[in-house]
Amino acid sequence: MWVCILLMSLGAVALTLFLCEKIRKYSVKATMIKSIASLLFITLSVYTFYKSNFNTFGIFVIVAQVFGLLGDIWLDFKYVFREQEKSFTYAGFIVFGIGHILYVGGMTSTFMGEGWWWNLLIALGVGFLAGVAVLLMEKPLKMTYGNYKWIVFLYSVFLFMTVGTSFLVALSQLFQNVGFNLLFIGAVSFALSDLILCGTYFAEGKERPFDIISNAITYFGAQYLIAFSLFFI
Repeated sequence: MWVCILLMSLGAVALTLFLCEKIRKYSVKATMIKSIASLLFITLSVYTFYKSNFNTFGIFVIVAQVFGLLGDIWLDFKYVFREQEKSFTYAGFIVFGIGHILYVGGMTSTFMGEGWWWNLLIALGVGFLAGVAVLLMEKPLKMTYGNYKWIVFLYSVFLFMTVGTSFLVALSQLFQNVGFNLLFIGAVSFALSDLILCGTYFAEGKERPFDIISNAITYFGAQYLIAFSLFFI
């Protein structure tokens, strides 16, 4: 357990340094510090995967978080290399979307029994409805998706499929399994992070220090919770 606490503490330090740099200025330096925080949650996943006796789900988590590391770098580069903003934005959406597919696939194949297809269908329904809601809330929330509308929709479907699947997994144990509960809380935190990020990307005046800090805390909190959940699964 002490190794988990150490890695999460180092992650908190790296996150603090990243936020101090990013609030001051968007830079390659900030992205490099952020990548260290991401490497630490991947390291935590590898360690908890080992401590869980190589639970199959851990493989999905580790690979998904490697994609998350790529997304962390590419989405921050959109602010540094403005002339390639569109390419980095699409790349970020795609790799994070793949990460959510891995989370859903891992939970479905590892924790769900013969009725896995039924649970997957429910999760897909949740994701689809959430994706439609995200599109419908564009104008009420004064956002402009522009050419990103359909990638936002698809990503929202995969994101909320992760939330729906993790809820069903936790529910299957009547919320008595600590690991499954942490996994669900992590998925919800991931969704909150992306909803905040949606505002910073597509709405005016939503790149305040509060928005940057709250997005980073909920995002890294999600990744560390998901990684830590393996310790109890």
